[in-house]
Amino acid sequence: MQQAGSVVSRLGSRLQVRPSAPCRSLSCAQTKIFGCDRVKLMESLVVGDIAELKPNQGTLSLFTNEAGGILDDLIVTNASEGHLYVVSNAGCREKDLTLMQDKVRELQNKGSDVALEVMDNALLALQGPTAAQVLQAGVADDLRKLPFMTSAVMEVFGVSGCRVTRCGYTGEDGVEISVPAAEAVHLAAALLRNPEVKLAGLAARDSLRLEAGLCLYGNDIDEHTTPVEGSLSWTLGKRRRAAMDFPGASVIVPQLKSKAQRRRVGLMCDGAPVRAQSPILSPEGTVIGAVTSGCPSPCLKKNVAMGYVPYEYSRPGTPLLVEVRRKQQPAVVSKMPFVPTNYYILK
Repeated sequence: MQQAGSVVSRLGSRLQVRPSAPCRSLSCAQTKIFGCDRVKLMESLVVGDIAELKPNQGTLSLFTNEAGGILDDLIVTNASEGHLYVVSNAGCREKDLTLMQDKVRELQNKGSDVALEVMDNALLALQGPTAAQVLQAGVADDLRKLPFMTSAVMEVFGVSGCRVTRCGYTGEDGVEISVPAAEAVHLAAALLRNPEVKLAGLAARDSLRLEAGLCLYGNDIDEHTTPVEGSLSWTLGKRRRAAMDFPGASVIVPQLKSKAQRRRVGLMCDGAPVRAQSPILSPEGTVIGAVTSGCPSPCLKKNVAMGYVPYEYSRPGTPLLVEVRRKQQPAVVSKMPFVPTNYYILK
């Protein structure tokens, strides 16, 4: 089922539903940050350059701690309605909300103009090469004018007040639709009336995101991983690097020049599928790291994985070994994404 679902996802459209607030264990944290000091608040918590975002432009960023570790990854959008729209991971919902709410109170006590609203919205992810075509039938806005990592509020199949963002977690073109919780089932049903659309589960999504080289928080990045170690240096805003004014900057910025001791790398492997926690070995058989994610690639018909190795073993083309069921099998460090991404970019 995992492979079949993944293959079809790259050919058609797949719909994934992330429930709203009542299902706490599954729900993304969707928040709005208001006030003149909203950028100040967000930049006190993340590594990205939020001030440079154009209206309705978003960016992937990272919450970090003072040790340089990644607390979570999130998307921050500069909504044209005068607030920041923030989406963070379901598994870190309570931690992220506490982090932001504590910072709001801290800045308010210092006289800053900032406030936070927790949204009672669901998030529907419509992904795949025909996603925009499917969605266009239900919206008046021209989706050809909505490139990757931008968003707009619009009516979707009769549901008003939806925020449609051109992004996703599959490496394919697609959208994530923030919809009022009471209308989520109605909207999902409307999308599923199109025979091009099929429901997708977490297993299909996981193989897609791994083929695209995208991290899963808690597996591939965590509080003990810095952005540089996680091969996420590109999330560090140039201005923020120079100012060194984000949590953990004193640890993270020097790693950009001195090279972190370990790096997240892609691996392409022969033999049995490689899973998380499998040891990574040098060609001589010494354990040098561990796999954090792995699965068969339906598109490549090979096994792909990612994991951490010392910097000197991180160059693409480096031959290594992985241990599966106590047997060693060959692997090679590979560039990511394993499968080219198909994000919709305006030229």
